[in-house]
Amino acid sequence: MKQIITCTLLCGSLFAAACSTDTQQSKTEAMIDENNPFHAPSTLPFEAPDFDAISDEHYKPAMLAGIEQEMDEIRAIAENPAPPTFDNTIVAMERTGELLTRVQRVFNNMTSAHTNDRIQEIQSDMAPRFADHSDNIFLNANLFDRVRTLHDNMDALGLDEASEKLLRDKYRNFVRAGALLTDDQQKRIREINSELSSLSTKFQDKLLEMTRERAVIIENEDELDGLSRDRIAAAREAAEERGHEGKYLLSITNTTRVPVLTSLKNREVRRRVWEASAYRGIGQNDGIDTRPIVLRLAELRAERAQLLGYENFATFALEPQTAQNPGNVLNMLTDLVPAVRANTEREAEMIRQKMLEDGIDDQVRAWDWEYYAERVREAEYDIDDAEIRPYFELNRVLEDGVFYTMNRLYGISFEERFDLPVYHDDVRVFDVFDHDGEQLGLFYADYFARDSKRGGAWMSSYVGQSHLLDKKPVVVNVLNIDKPAEGEPALITFDNVTTLFHEMGHGVHGLFSDVKYPSQAMTAVPRDFVEFPSTFEEDWAIHPEVLANYAIHHETGERIPDDLLDRIIAARDFNQGFETQEYVAATMIDKEWHLLAPDEIPDDVTAFENFALAKYNLDYEPVPPRYKSPYFAHIFSGGYSANYYAYIWSEVLAADAFAYMKEQGGLTRENGNHYRETILSRGGSREAIDLYLDFRGQEAGVEPLLRRRGLDVDVDTL
Repeated sequence: MKQIITCTLLCGSLFAAACSTDTQQSKTEAMIDENNPFHAPSTLPFEAPDFDAISDEHYKPAMLAGIEQEMDEIRAIAENPAPPTFDNTIVAMERTGELLTRVQRVFNNMTSAHTNDRIQEIQSDMAPRFADHSDNIFLNANLFDRVRTLHDNMDALGLDEASEKLLRDKYRNFVRAGALLTDDQQKRIREINSELSSLSTKFQDKLLEMTRERAVIIENEDELDGLSRDRIAAAREAAEERGHEGKYLLSITNTTRVPVLTSLKNREVRRRVWEASAYRGIGQNDGIDTRPIVLRLAELRAERAQLLGYENFATFALEPQTAQNPGNVLNMLTDLVPAVRANTEREAEMIRQKMLEDGIDDQVRAWDWEYYAERVREAEYDIDDAEIRPYFELNRVLEDGVFYTMNRLYGISFEERFDLPVYHDDVRVFDVFDHDGEQLGLFYADYFARDSKRGGAWMSSYVGQSHLLDKKPVVVNVLNIDKPAEGEPALITFDNVTTLFHEMGHGVHGLFSDVKYPSQAMTAVPRDFVEFPSTFEEDWAIHPEVLANYAIHHETGERIPDDLLDRIIAARDFNQGFETQEYVAATMIDKEWHLLAPDEIPDDVTAFENFALAKYNLDYEPVPPRYKSPYFAHIFSGGYSANYYAYIWSEVLAADAFAYMKEQGGLTRENGNHYRETILSRGGSREAIDLYLDFRGQEAGVEPLLRRRGLDVDVDTL
């Protein structure tokens, strides 16, 4: 999908006959100086952004000019007196918006990876303008008539598979945006889209604000008993940066769980950290309350879906996904719940026994789980986090783990370069070369957490691949690993290791893209398919050959002992009840919000969440949802509204694909090339299910997923 469609799941539309802003004002605002670095394509390799030349003042003029430019291009297509053809309409649309795409790719990445007050101000101002611009394309009656004429006569056009799919998708996008509605209905759609866009931006801004505010300040180092020396040093430096000299700062991550809870021995400190995470966004302590935004977003989405003829937003959102409808998703998830609860309760009993050994005769609390889960893991598998982390130094994991695997599977290589400008000193840049020496594109790596970055991990792009536009990809992976104190090694958790592999899965999905049309390039696939390539790469992190290559002690240089390696792999199945339940619980909250009609929106966010969890037998206090609504970025400011299930749906494909590849010989170029050719290079040029069938030869079964998660459950194959 082209980058200019910035709010497709929220607004679902792009541009049209009537512009709601004053034309003269728009013309004036749209002026862009030739000295603006976005005025023309970057002269750097592969049109990589010239961050040394870009400043905050350049974004808004470039975006306004880009909107105006694309409006002119779209108007020329819509008003073309010649009969519509695939080239003069569909291909012509694929060529529009070059300036807007160029600036938005950079700006959108900065809003997440390195924002500031000025960028947030611009984002808030531009959000409704982008929604309006989106509507002005998809609600353009003349443009839609041309697309509909081509769609209705598709059989006579003689199109290839990718072109035919592009036409079908264009038509569907127009209809889903409201092209068939009445004028009054389209007016209301525009109003809803504008408000949705503004609210989503506001939610994102508040998440960043609350992450800063909800950090926990610790007075004495004694309270940090259990943390390693490097973690304590990092906490001290973080506190100093916030003006808390002589104290320690424990930051809050994007999920309800906080990684530091696995190590903190002090139960009261664990409680403080967990509550700081779990109770954010409800106006407590920091005064930041996102609940009104949550309620209004749910109401507007429901109204929009009904205007478009759908029962609810979930039905609307899942129509273009491989799952097709909410019923299929709910059937899969509810089938898992009994086994998940059984596993979770067994784990809870093991945790309670460990608490008793420490003299704590109390029920298991949410802030106890991760700490004592690690104690159980240590006892059952003889694994200690302090023993493991020295073998996982970030740079070695990246180069000898992630890059090594990419080379073994696909023959590609990464060579760091230092001549290209970056937006932060922590960002690294790599040339990516194919097996024959041809350069595929550029890879940016931004791994350390900071106040200017939102939580989580993601892949994005600065330049999209397209043969039509003669462009190669420039992609970026962003993580939030705690930065070590000055001079200390970056020793990371095994969760961080897995995330590095996961995001590189998205990365190669972008780097290997080999399609004609920009709308079908890279990761332009259904939401419940896009996480398949990333999840697939995760399992190579525990492949014995790969692990042995990167798990090397940062001080002694010794490879990880075979017995410890075996224990790490064996321990992978432990705590999967917890892992799965917290995810499924969040997924059910997402689903329940988006199954509501406009008149069913509740008044109390917390009460509604509790109702949703109880409905599916997921109301278990020691295992809260991975995200609660007030900070559920995926569904209230990201693109996963009613689609958070996509991770486990994609995991079915990933587990099945990995099991199949192991049967075919495992870590080999032959396997990697087949996967690259049938999945990674094709983007959205074919239907997702056809891509998988081409790779696998049959539909995916659920059994590999169950084995991957260590769940003992008998469910039907999906």
